Order: sequence, then C-alpha cells, then structure tokens
Amino acid sequence: MTTPEGRTSGDGDTVAAVVRQWRAVHPDLDTGPMEIIGRVNRCAALLQQAEDAPLRRAGLSRAEFDLLGALRRTGHELTPGDLARETFSSGAAVTKRLKQLTERGLVERRADTRDRRVAHVGLTGVGRDLVDGILPDQLAYESAVLSEIGADDREELAALLAALLGRLEGRLDALRF
Repeated sequence: MTTPEGRTSGDGDTVAAVVRQWRAVHPDLDTGPMEIIGRVNRCAALLQQAEDAPLRRAGLSRAEFDLLGALRRTGHELTPGDLARETFSSGAAVTKRLKQLTERGLVERRADTRDRRVAHVGLTGVGRDLVDGILPDQLAYESAVLSEIGADDREELAALLAALLGRLEGRLDALRF
C-alpha cells in the first residue's frame, strides 16, 4: 500500500526500526511476520491509548460501549455470559462493567423466570438513546483515523484483516507451539 504522499507503508514507523534492529542481530531469520503482527499490535495499542474521543465525551470506556453496543445491535436481552462472548471479555470484567452501567441507569438486569441464578441484561431507554447518539460520532471519529488511507486500500486492509481474524478466531490453541 502507498500513502497519499507516495511513501510505501511501513517506511520509518516504529516497527520498521525494530525489524531493522533484529535483522542486524539475526540476518538469518525471516522477520516478515513481525512486520505484520508487530504493526497490528502497535496499531491496537495506539488506538486504545487514543481513548475514542466520542466515547470519552460520553464518559464511557471502549469496553463499556462494546457491552452497550452488543445489547443494541442484537436487539434483545443477553446474559452476562452472552455478553462476555460477544465482547471477548472475561466474565469478571463483564460483571464489573454491568454493575457500573446499571448504577448509571444504562442497563437493567432481570432474573430468569425459570432459573433465578440466570440474569438477563437489557438496555434502558437512556442506554439505547446514548448508543444511538454516540454511534454516528464514533463512526466519524474512526473514519477520521483512517482518512489518510485511500478507499481501495481500506477495502483491501479490511479484507486482509478479516482473513487473518477468521484464521485466528477459535483456533489459537491449534496455532500454539
């Protein structure tokens, strides 16, 4: 991929410097995978540090928004276990976030009529309105983050990341050495 300035992606980024250093120490090793995995990890870390501006303005963390978003996009109540699977979070993390979101009046819990140990979580009207109000701004923010990448390159990047994610989801155990 080429940037609008005509540079090849990866020229001069942090990972390129790391790869050059490793190549100097171990010229016999293929550092190609590091160029991809390192950049994916670095992008994820930088995006997390950026603390999505629209979410921050609403007083939400990305993890809290992900829970609210899961409830909104599925359109029905979910159990805490369902939410953990939907958001790739631990059960303990979901429990903690749900407690905070309940205290803020954004979600409500309902005990299952057949099994009182099971809780069903749904958005309140305030929670639904908050998600619906934030989503357009959040998408605009994410578009701005990607604005330096051309439309064709964004499509290619999305397809490549989808292929990688498809390979990794549910198969990490098979990929361990």
